[in-house]
Amino acid sequence: MLIVLRLVNLVSLIGYCAEGDERHLIYEYMPKGCLADHLFEETRSRFLALYDILKHELMHDADIKFTEEMRLRVEEILDYNVPRGKLNRGLAVIETYKALKGDELSEEEFFLASVLGWCLEWLQACLLVLDDIMDNSQTRRGCICWYRRPKVGLNAINHGILLKTHTHRIFKRYFREKPYYLELTELCDEVGYQTSLGQMLDLVITHEGKNDLSKYTMQAYRRIVIYKTSYYSFYLPVACALLLSGEELENYNGIKEILIEMGVYFQVQDDYLDCFGDPEVAGKIGTDIEDYKCSWLIIQALKLADDNKKQILYENYGKSDPISVKKVKSLYQELDIQGIFSKYEAESYEKLLSAIEAQSSSVMREILKALLEKIYQRKK
Repeated sequence: MLIVLRLVNLVSLIGYCAEGDERHLIYEYMPKGCLADHLFEETRSRFLALYDILKHELMHDADIKFTEEMRLRVEEILDYNVPRGKLNRGLAVIETYKALKGDELSEEEFFLASVLGWCLEWLQACLLVLDDIMDNSQTRRGCICWYRRPKVGLNAINHGILLKTHTHRIFKRYFREKPYYLELTELCDEVGYQTSLGQMLDLVITHEGKNDLSKYTMQAYRRIVIYKTSYYSFYLPVACALLLSGEELENYNGIKEILIEMGVYFQVQDDYLDCFGDPEVAGKIGTDIEDYKCSWLIIQALKLADDNKKQILYENYGKSDPISVKKVKSLYQELDIQGIFSKYEAESYEKLLSAIEAQSSSVMREILKALLEKIYQRKK
């Protein structure tokens, strides 16, 4: 498979020059690396090119009497929130669909997979806009959060809802004649519902934790993460690609379980990077300590801490002043939470890899391995 093919250098043919009867080929050397990386960048470029088409269609919807002011506002909302992320969910739809087809996608197939991928990116934008408000976040993707922009504020709630409704209009335009349209819309609605429940659980336990940190358990954490992160970040892109391929989702329940566990691992990474990651690399400033979040780190710390250390956590966790935050981080370091995370990451990788290898479908094994490799030891 291309993912494991590595070359010293890749070259791009520019042209040739003629000297008499001889023709000398002229190559441009490309950076050292993996062929799959370069092909992935080509896919990403083609995917990005479709964004402007979808945006234009939404802004010139014949059913809506747009004023120029409305168009400019919608364009600003979209450009700031939709295409500026890593695009992992959208690209995962294309790459999974391509693997399932077992061949290069036709222009029509690539287009439809890209449209569906962008629907997931629109959904992601909606969730992040609203999540940042609820979490009182400062930055997102290296920039100030949308709701903190001048003249936006809580208007961002309306903008988040607008982003969600855009996905329905895109679905209707491109998929309503497809045999899988109903199942596709029901899948996305179901995952949207699950994600909203996860967000609610997160907010509820954060409120309860302010009175009693013992509420922060791995059982509660997993329940939040599975609903809030796993379904829409890992299961949804693969499930969408399966439907595009004409597959029945009920035949892939084993795959679903692996993707859900991959989502838990991903969220633990996110919690770790919130505290110990580089904000310049991650593109956001971590606030889990200040926000009293039910984070994997605080759960591990509570397990390991003696009564004196627990008292420090109770007195300082959830406070926004820098001194309290520093005390919590210092305690994390004293308890070697970084070392515990490294062990967890290695063990999670091996468990996931073992579960993947047990799958009977070689195609699904490669799809799942590619997803796992993309997030393993990530820095953002």
